[in-house]
Order: sequence, then C-alpha cells, then structure tokens
Amino acid sequence: MTHADESTAATTIPAEHRADVETLWEYHNMHHELRPCDVGIGLGSHDLGVAIVATDLYHRGLYPLLVFTGANAPTTIERFPQGEAVHYAEYAIEHGVPADAVLVEPEATNTQQNFELTRKLLDGRGVAVRSAIVMSRPYQQRRAYATAKKLWLDVDILCASNPLDLDDYVRSIGDVNKVIGMLVGDTQRIWVYAENGFAIPQDVPTQVEEAYERLVESGYVSRLL
Repeated sequence: MTHADESTAATTIPAEHRADVETLWEYHNMHHELRPCDVGIGLGSHDLGVAIVATDLYHRGLYPLLVFTGANAPTTIERFPQGEAVHYAEYAIEHGVPADAVLVEPEATNTQQNFELTRKLLDGRGVAVRSAIVMSRPYQQRRAYATAKKLWLDVDILCASNPLDLDDYVRSIGDVNKVIGMLVGDTQRIWVYAENGFAIPQDVPTQVEEAYERLVESGYVSRLL
C-alpha cells in the first residue's frame, strides 16, 4: 500500500459502518438556527474548527464577546501546549477578532467545568448573559447543550460547529477511527451524564441506540466510559 493509499484508508469510513456513523453524526447535530446572542463560548478540544467557526460568527455579528474555555487533555497537549483556550484565542485574534472582545478561561478540563468556570469569569466581569452560542466539535453539540441547560437554566443556548460534512470532517481530523470512537463515546455520555445529574435528559431514538450498539460491538470503544 502506498502512502497515499494509507492516508485515504485512515480517513475513509468503512462501508459496513457508514449508515451507523451517519446516524450518530446526525443525532448530535442540534440544527439550531443561529441569531444574535450576548456571548459566544468556544469549548476547547483537539479540533481547531471550534476557533474557526467562533471567529466567523463573531465577524458575522452574532455576539460582541467571545470566551474560549479549556486547559489540556492527553489528546491536545501536544497540539496545543499552551492550552486549548489560549491557542483558540490566538487564532481568533490573528484572524481579526479584537483582543478586547476575547476572554480566555484556561482551567476547565471537562464540559461541566467549561460552563461553570466560564460563568464565573463572566459574572466576575459583570457580564449579564441571557443568551449564548456554544461552539464545539460537531459530535459534541448535543452533550454541550444538555450540560449547559443543566447548569444555566436561565440562559437561551444555541449550538454551532464548523460547517463541514461528515467526510470532510474526518479528513480534517485525519483519523477515522478516532472520529468514530468519539461519536460513540459522546453518544454514551448523553444518557450516562443525565443519569448522574451532569446534564438534562435527551431523547435517544431507537435507531440511534441500535447504531451505537452495533458500533460498540464492532470495536469502537476507545472513548467509552
């Protein structure tokens, strides 16, 4: 196999799993219609697409203030050695977002902390938040929404991600197994986190449960709790 063939294989969804992967991908997309909000919140991760869409939405006038939140995880420390939020903020400022419109919350290590520490930061600056656009990896939208609504009952939450289709997203990450594993793991977290009181419950259609189970049986378990 040539290097090109290896690269293609690493970013090609196996045909036998495509329907199930697409089912989970579609489930996690909240399909929110965006409108102007008080603040944009970019959740740190390995995916620079969060900073890209956050920057784009700022330039489109959808919020006057942008917060990036996130420290590091084992999957991000090599790519973002100064911390996820710091690198996201650098990207936004380098691409035209005024420095005084960007806040950095550099300590959160999970989604719950993203929202708790972001709210603490905003409260400390006297920023009243009635509405927010939360930007995350595409497959994190539903979990981010459920977590935010558990912690910020009084805030109108909209979700957004860098608008790539599934295949383009896999190519942007460069590792199809990682993406499928993340999709499976985030699906499990929808009900586990609700059961543990970390998030509001979300409806999980039968076809989503079945797709999840088949992918687990096929060995995509790297991100399971």
